Amino acid sequence: MPTYLKTGSMEANKLLGYIKDVVENMPACWLRLTTHRLDIYDEKRAKTHFLEAFEALFNANDATASALEELPTAYDYIRLGHPLSCVLEWGIANLNQLKPENVISFSSKTIPIFAILRKNLLANRNTQIVYSGDFPHFLDEEVLRRVYGYKFELKQIAKASTIPAFNGSTIYVSQPAEISKVDLAPNVDFFVNTHPHFGSVLSVNNDQDESFILEIQHVRRRETIAMTPVNCLAALHSLLGKSSFEEKKKNVEANSVAVLDSITTITGADIKPLVASSGLSMQYAIMMGLVHEAMENHQGKAIKFVVPPNCYGGTNDQARRVAACSDMIEVVDLLVDGDNDMVRSIDLVLEKIAKEDAVPYIIAEIPTNPRVEVPDLLQLKEVLSKKRTTATGDIAIDPVFILDQTFCPNVHFLGKGEILSTVRTISYVSGSKFPSGGLCTAGYCVANKKTEALMEKIEEHLRLCDNAATDLQKEILAKQLPSMNQRINEAYANTRDFVNFIKATLPAAKINFVSPALAEQGFTPSVFSLDLPTKGTTTEEKETYKRALNHKLIHLMITEIPDESKYCVSYGQLKGCYWTVPATSTQGTTKEGDKDYIARVALSPSLDLERHKEVFLEFVEKI
Repeated sequence: MPTYLKTGSMEANKLLGYIKDVVENMPACWLRLTTHRLDIYDEKRAKTHFLEAFEALFNANDATASALEELPTAYDYIRLGHPLSCVLEWGIANLNQLKPENVISFSSKTIPIFAILRKNLLANRNTQIVYSGDFPHFLDEEVLRRVYGYKFELKQIAKASTIPAFNGSTIYVSQPAEISKVDLAPNVDFFVNTHPHFGSVLSVNNDQDESFILEIQHVRRRETIAMTPVNCLAALHSLLGKSSFEEKKKNVEANSVAVLDSITTITGADIKPLVASSGLSMQYAIMMGLVHEAMENHQGKAIKFVVPPNCYGGTNDQARRVAACSDMIEVVDLLVDGDNDMVRSIDLVLEKIAKEDAVPYIIAEIPTNPRVEVPDLLQLKEVLSKKRTTATGDIAIDPVFILDQTFCPNVHFLGKGEILSTVRTISYVSGSKFPSGGLCTAGYCVANKKTEALMEKIEEHLRLCDNAATDLQKEILAKQLPSMNQRINEAYANTRDFVNFIKATLPAAKINFVSPALAEQGFTPSVFSLDLPTKGTTTEEKETYKRALNHKLIHLMITEIPDESKYCVSYGQLKGCYWTVPATSTQGTTKEGDKDYIARVALSPSLDLERHKEVFLEFVEKI
């Protein structure tokens, strides 16, 4: 059992004094970053890289602004973690004499519990959830057991010391007054400290296996987000005893209304939108809501999630993680890029699923990533509307098309009279891109009249996972959404200009971008992929040369234009130019054979385009 550092002790005073200095001197970007530079990020070391350097500063009692500025990147996305979440977790861990990696903060109050239940489901291990006081109102026992497949015992206790021994994992859920409170009493493996405004902090007994920690962190990476920077800062202030959290109710309702109104105007959809803490939080609610719907309306039938194998790594990984929890759910590959036509691939897959009398749910990006391709939308509508039969001649279940339109959130798909208004379709967007301009991670989804009932199930799971957008995220979206379409148009103009320049300067390069005809239809992304010319006699030599050339180009751009060019996977940002390779995923979850080692370039509405042309010309002259 860990021992709390005694308040007022020399060790506690030193720790809290250092955290106080860090909070006062921290870089401003710690509060507003959503994505990080990949050129200074070591994915294999993730959180440990930041903390190793941070602890070295602590030991040297160095909390100067310049030293904090030099700390390495903490994680790849703020969704998984960030400097302030690391500092908060490190502080709580040290106060309770736990390993820093054993303390994990969440924006959600429920997901840390779900993460443990998921791990134990896959490991066939028992779980008991104990609580004192009132029943944790956010836990829906029936849905967790029936839809998620989680197995657990739920027990009320008088106090932690009375928790009985258990053959499996014991989770103790509590809401103490102090954010730093950890009660890993005898027989407790996991302590979940929930907070009404911040989210939760999960503390793991030091005796737990390291694989458990990694699994929990990966749930945070894929199905939710870390405690947000602003809430981590408030929690750190609480830890320091400087101030209590003051709930700001003034504009919360107005911001919520403004966000929903903006999304409705932008999308043209009739159904009330839903807003989540991140794009993947939104996608998780969609997936689990659809699983719930299938279990209720198509009992006993297999559920098939149809997903492009080379789509965004988070989407791909999350789909497979959902499938791993149930023998009734399977992921089916959908080939959409290059020589594969999305419409034909969907037709073939749906025919096969129909014969199996299964429930088809399709997740696809339009435009596709990384080839930036748009299918023939009339043909897409026809293939999704086609009546199919099972092997026994019965009418097959019609598909639900789950459209990721993050590249082009301005295009109307679902409103009355639009191309997919008569097909069961749900559209969602990652809000960290164009909607917020990279200022927050929130995401949203909309539906057409055909899927109105499904939105109720999706909202139920968004609430169950406690993954709704935070008040600050809504405030940011309320400010940014009204200018989104204008920013999209300006970013597209810059991108078209740069693409035309590259074509003229390096005609041997292959560029994947929308045609002017598609742009006329409203598909105006600010992302293109660049397949550089290569050399060599064998396929392997050519691939090796091209990959090296990709990195040479990116290195030149980010060193020559450091204030604007950034090695980063995101897009939709307010300023600058982002570069990444491989184009399909930098998250390490897309299968290696499905990764596309071409450069993906994302331009913003505001950048020195002429300087980018000059540096690209320098690159061309050197190859």
